[in-house]
Amino acid sequence: MHYGSKGWYVSELKKLGVRRHEERKLESYKKHFLANLLEKHSK
Repeated sequence: MHYGSKGWYVSELKKLGVRRHEERKLESYKKHFLANLLEKHSK
């Protein structure tokens, strides 16, 4: 998995315990949204 890819963002969020956002699975979101979500949860 490449750093910065959609799969990388999904795996990093799952490491933090985030599996869903607003009742939707992470895999259904676009990469730029996942990047913002990771930034929000990593603080």
